[in-house]
Amino acid sequence: MSAPNKPKLLGIVNITEDSFSDGGRYLNPQAAIDHALALDNSGADIIDLGPSSSNPDAKYISPELEIKRLAPVVAALQRESLELSIDSFQPKTQRWAMDQDLSYLNDIEGFANPEIYPYLQDSRCKLFLMHSIQRRGIATRTNSDAGSIVDLISRFFEERISVLETAGIPRKRIILDPGMGFFLGSNETASVMVMQNIAVLKRRFGLPLLISVSRKSFLRKLTGRPVTEMGAASLAAELFAAMSGADFIRTHDTGALRDALLVMKSLQGTVLETNND
Repeated sequence: MSAPNKPKLLGIVNITEDSFSDGGRYLNPQAAIDHALALDNSGADIIDLGPSSSNPDAKYISPELEIKRLAPVVAALQRESLELSIDSFQPKTQRWAMDQDLSYLNDIEGFANPEIYPYLQDSRCKLFLMHSIQRRGIATRTNSDAGSIVDLISRFFEERISVLETAGIPRKRIILDPGMGFFLGSNETASVMVMQNIAVLKRRFGLPLLISVSRKSFLRKLTGRPVTEMGAASLAAELFAAMSGADFIRTHDTGALRDALLVMKSLQGTVLETNND
């Protein structure tokens, strides 16, 4: 059994009313702040703040409202010196985030808007460049061909990395995210196929990889369980991602994943020592 990678953990804070698993719970700024601090205390390396949802049933949220939701939370968490990521594909929100000198931008459209490129070039933030079969906008319920999904993702990454590099954004600032769940299609086999090819994607591009499977639709289909019972399935998929070489894992439950990774590391170390006797 190979040792698990030691990925950086992104703790998810949805400052939304309609996120698929916890919509409304952290819409109040203080609730979002408290949750972010709890995630940090339980092992998050980065707090990923989402001011709008991207599931197929999500409502449109203007960039002005996104910024209004983010501003008090970002200010409070920066006072605590937390590393922050902003999950938005809207250029106005992204420019605002860069003005706050945040560490990461997380874009489900893979930075498709050229108007943002000069701002990206001048900033220091790293970029979570996500693939989706939709290419633009939120997830939809669309079937995809699982057999060709890895090559589709690879072509997307090749194209988008080239565009960003041409715009003067260093390759070393890019972190790849192949997308999961509805971003790969309504059929769970597409997400399974991508999970099985994490190492292939890493070899092809030589760049860090983010995996975000927490409570995703494909896990609900595989298990037949509702989103409220996705803890075990999410953790199993996240451990698999770590053992496959994922460099970043975005999760709702940083504490469970941190503990599981620590236990795996400890047990595998014990096995190795026993075999050497």
